[in-house]
Amino acid sequence: MATDVAIVGVGLHPFGRFPGVSALEMGASAVRTALADAGMTWSDVQVAFGGSYEVDNPDAVVSLLGLTGIPFTDVYNGCATAASALDMAANMIRLGAHDVALAVGMDKHPAGAFSADPVDYGCPSWYGMLGHFITTKFFGMKINRYMSEHGISHETLARVAAKNYRNGSINPNAFRRKPLSEEEILGSPMLNYPLTQYMFCSPDEGAAAVLLCRAEIASKYSSNPVYLRATAVRTRRFGAFEVHSPWLPLESADGPTVHASRAAYEMAGLGPEDVDVVQLQDTDAGAEVIHMAENGFCADGEQEALIASGATEITGVLPVNTDGGLIANGEPIGASGLRQVHELVHQLRGTAGDRQVPGDPKVGYAQLYGAPGTSGVSIVST
Repeated sequence: MATDVAIVGVGLHPFGRFPGVSALEMGASAVRTALADAGMTWSDVQVAFGGSYEVDNPDAVVSLLGLTGIPFTDVYNGCATAASALDMAANMIRLGAHDVALAVGMDKHPAGAFSADPVDYGCPSWYGMLGHFITTKFFGMKINRYMSEHGISHETLARVAAKNYRNGSINPNAFRRKPLSEEEILGSPMLNYPLTQYMFCSPDEGAAAVLLCRAEIASKYSSNPVYLRATAVRTRRFGAFEVHSPWLPLESADGPTVHASRAAYEMAGLGPEDVDVVQLQDTDAGAEVIHMAENGFCADGEQEALIASGATEITGVLPVNTDGGLIANGEPIGASGLRQVHELVHQLRGTAGDRQVPGDPKVGYAQLYGAPGTSGVSIVST
């Protein structure tokens, strides 16, 4: 039987722009905060997994933390990088190989949208030569189709973004801390229809770390551990409509988030009705809408009424992206998913400050989605 896993320490370097501070330095800062949170020293950590897009060797963070000879594996899996690092760190404990493990993510992206060679994403080179391989375009296409099929309005997209900016404004670690009205969001420049400038997140800088241990020894490090009930990572199936898809077959299939979500719920022995606070990948406002349904929190099309009712607000029945999500925090790819877990741990501990979800939340849910179709889901509980 697999060993249960506890989260006993979390750390975060604020997200934003930090001239003169390297990604490795931000990663070390996040790890030190997590160690202090757990009352550990670096020498207590037995194995580590580090994720990054910009840093070739995130394991080099040991030069700032201590050369203890620790096994340290580097991870990259698109925007699902942090979920993958957390999954592997947890599995080291579940399989009995180690008692204490670290997942850390760090990145320092230049301003502007991500760019890449389409060949590296399984697309033909001509796809980029014709100007089709544009980051914002894929998300615009995906939500435009979804809106047409399920009756989602432009106003709903603006409500999602405005909610995340409001949440970010009360998060001292967020990148964008200025609330924006729905009117300002709808009136901002159109990037790729139907998504305007303020409906998108932005690549930025930051780091996050999570310390895990065997549940049996959690009390040694924390008086209020949060348990990692499930981690699951899945890739796309034939027929799924994903970003970077230059074509689609006649038959359709659910996206990878649906399958990662189902696997995580089964592993945790929980369902969406048990979840008290949610962190979803909101690369854009439309992504949050789609992922609400893909993760089982509503049926397709129900988002319109749910969001209008305030259900996804911090005080609502289904709080989503309580720290502002990617829209307010930006996305340093390697750190983004561990930021989600950092937020969930504080919510379940009751230490989220002005962002605290009322009613003593017990179960948290985090989901990541990365191109060209990889999804990671984590479920935590007290």
